[in-house]
Amino acid sequence: VQLQASGGGLVQAGGSLSLSCAASRRTISNNGMGWFRQAPGKEREFVAAISRSGDSTYYADSVKGRFTVSRDNAKNTVYLQMNSLKPEDTAAYYCAAKEGKYVYTGPRDYNYWGQGTLVTVSS
Repeated sequence: VQLQASGGGLVQAGGSLSLSCAASRRTISNNGMGWFRQAPGKEREFVAAISRSGDSTYYADSVKGRFTVSRDNAKNTVYLQMNSLKPEDTAAYYCAAKEGKYVYTGPRDYNYWGQGTLVTVSS
């Protein structure tokens, strides 16, 4: 699976951004999908994940209630809607895929990674 994340940019605090992760070469309908982020000088951290059916989602406490993960298997794409953005959300955001039916939250769970898309939130 090849993953391409997009949608990052510069936004003011309180604003919104929508990230997309488009998959190619193989369908992601058999994959749990996740979003992670990495700020400069920090380790990569879990943001959100969704099961292959889309029935189950899971969020990091830091983004719960502000971010929403969703997927469209027909379009082979996963989304991350980010609202009420804060300066501490500034990071490179990565999407990842893992074959399986569950929700996966650890970066080592995932087999495939896209390149990052940069999100910068100004105060």
